Amino acid sequence: MTVTQTPPISWNLASARDDSAAVAHADAAISPPVVPGAIDPLTEAEGLDLVGILSAIEETAYIWDIKDDRIDWESNAREVLLVPSVSDIATGGAFQMMIAPEHLTRRTDAIFGGGTAPDQRGVPYRIQYRFTPFGRRSDKSIWIEDHGRWWPNDEGRPARARGVIRVINERYWEEQRLLYRSDHDELTGQLNRIRLTEALGAVLSRSERTRQPAAFIIAAVNNLSVINDTFGFDVGDEVISSVARVIKEKMRGGDTVGRYSSNKFGIILNDCGPGAMRVAAERFMKAVRDASIRSSACQLSATISIGGVVMPDQASTVNHVISHALQALDKAKHKRLDCFMAYEPSPTRETARQRNIAIADDVISALDDNRMRLVLQPMVRATDHKPALYECLLRMERPDGNLVSAGEFIAVAEQLGLSRLVDRRTLELAVGLLRSHPNLHLSLNVSSLTSSDHEWLVALHKLTGGKRQVTERLTIEITETAAIHDLDQSITFVDTLKELGCRVAIDDFGAGYTSFKNLKLLNVDMVKIDGAFVKDICRDVSDQAFIKTMVELAGTFGMETVAEWVGDAETADFLTRSGITYLQGFHFGMPLEVAALGTTPYG
Repeated sequence: MTVTQTPPISWNLASARDDSAAVAHADAAISPPVVPGAIDPLTEAEGLDLVGILSAIEETAYIWDIKDDRIDWESNAREVLLVPSVSDIATGGAFQMMIAPEHLTRRTDAIFGGGTAPDQRGVPYRIQYRFTPFGRRSDKSIWIEDHGRWWPNDEGRPARARGVIRVINERYWEEQRLLYRSDHDELTGQLNRIRLTEALGAVLSRSERTRQPAAFIIAAVNNLSVINDTFGFDVGDEVISSVARVIKEKMRGGDTVGRYSSNKFGIILNDCGPGAMRVAAERFMKAVRDASIRSSACQLSATISIGGVVMPDQASTVNHVISHALQALDKAKHKRLDCFMAYEPSPTRETARQRNIAIADDVISALDDNRMRLVLQPMVRATDHKPALYECLLRMERPDGNLVSAGEFIAVAEQLGLSRLVDRRTLELAVGLLRSHPNLHLSLNVSSLTSSDHEWLVALHKLTGGKRQVTERLTIEITETAAIHDLDQSITFVDTLKELGCRVAIDDFGAGYTSFKNLKLLNVDMVKIDGAFVKDICRDVSDQAFIKTMVELAGTFGMETVAEWVGDAETADFLTRSGITYLQGFHFGMPLEVAALGTTPYG
């Protein structure tokens, strides 16, 4: 195989000019020795055209004498690299001038950036860069992969290199296409959430380093659910895509937009303080408001609400930036549609957030350490004031032994999705009591999440062993608001409980908006009247009317009634005359420790 040069040189490095003995030794170790008059088995013996093969796969080869800055190319170099003449790339400096500016340092860094030859094979390198065969001012370029090895001189500096260059246009653009798909949202063509978050982190770090403010805003498309319900999700997607395009058109160069979630876009604004952030938000809102969106269904319009935060002054981590922007967006959406709100630090909100974190940690710790406890409050029969069943009230035991009422942590547990775990532990404790006290009847509250949790029902069946002598002594209480949130689901939950043998009660009735028709559909056994209608019943005529009406209707449906918050004998007497089935409140006893059951009629 020969290389075209003046004078021509053999591709076999043993006959190439080399001023370094070490390099020559390395070359000899790699290239087979040349025997005068011998036939090269890879060329003449088999008739292989190596130059033709290289050209067919768009490859060429070179030897670079770094000391003299001379590059000897294979004879197909001009054809593969598309240069006007091989003399245009006859030196390292000339070749370097044809590398795209953004990749100038890749080749020099790979060869001159350090490293030593570990053995006679030299130091390998492999780089990719954009090559401009007609000069940097030309718009024509190709992508190439350059890989080879270099050898040092006596001082350890690169003295000679040889390698192969391959054109990788198709592969490069395929890789870029796949990379684009992994980085960008398929619907809108903007950055996806992962890449948006990474870009946000980079801008935040730069802002902290340079002390130049930047802003992050989240824009949400308003009333998208109405569009989805009316025209379908395809049209909703068209609206999302159009809004993304409108926002992109109104952005400054260097700013970044990405799709944060279904109808939300995150926008990173570089070198942007509070005033500029508001101006940008107003610009985006006006652009979307004025845009006419042509969908497959009809011509539509849209509006957006925006919340924003300035960094790093108002947020020092990516999580805080996003959280504060979402808080501001939530305020904007509650104020009115098509509105911008900037984040405002709130000591009260931050205190509440820290308190919620502490409560969540306490709840998880108590569950892990088996420090949840039950206390029991009696429900007495109105006729004789004797306990008929006990309501299980949850307490959390702190590490120091003090008990904390459920009212101090259960609301936060529900908000953070921990109520399922709490309800599962409460069920275990209640069933344990029923098994150890054969005459005991209990009432147990469950959260709204549990009323849709099939696994909780499975756990109930497993814990009771399916024995009706256990389940028939258990009443499950669901709140009125949870019952009407998804009526069909609540009906299924109630029916399943009754099939297992449990009774079901509606708790806090009157605090929500349940109609008596829905009450009938639920087919519950008991209605617990909210204590707000009980505590002043002896003085409030409207409460008296409500109680009497409730008792009459419950009787019509075959349901028992419970009056909560009974605090004195006068209230108990009035409720008894009104026909209430059971009474519950401090007048009939404070919540009992489980150990005190031995002194009760059901101990």
